[in-house]
Amino acid sequence: MSFQQKNVTVSLVNFSLILGFYLLRVTYLVRTENFTLDKIIWVWIIIAIMAVVVTIVGTILTHIISTIIEVIKTGNEDPQIEDIQDERDELIDLKGTRVTNTVYSFSVLLAMLTFALGQPALVMFTLLILCGIIAQIAGDIFRLRLYRKGF
Repeated sequence: MSFQQKNVTVSLVNFSLILGFYLLRVTYLVRTENFTLDKIIWVWIIIAIMAVVVTIVGTILTHIISTIIEVIKTGNEDPQIEDIQDERDELIDLKGTRVTNTVYSFSVLLAMLTFALGQPALVMFTLLILCGIIAQIAGDIFRLRLYRKGF
């Protein structure tokens, strides 16, 4: 697995866990009738912090563990890490970004539609964050598919 594939995989796992946490928290707040601005804003803050911290820590740990495994497999104490991003990797990243932006654009339309149909603005903003997470996951899945396909 290449350096870029590892990064995309870490991002996919990270945002999938964040999506699960977000859905659980929002569902809990709706069921207990605590879906208010002061409650949901903390969920948004936690999501933002988790997205940054878990991605950084996950990426670092993944590369450390994969380097240790490479050293054990080859016996070479100075393994070659191929972290060079060539044109293929850049194209895959651009195509994944296009998918992310497309999914998010349609999701924004959906969130705005809920607001136009009379739902509170809090629902719209909650949907915007949810759709941003889903769009990131869709882009990562598309990137991994392109890497697996050999593009």
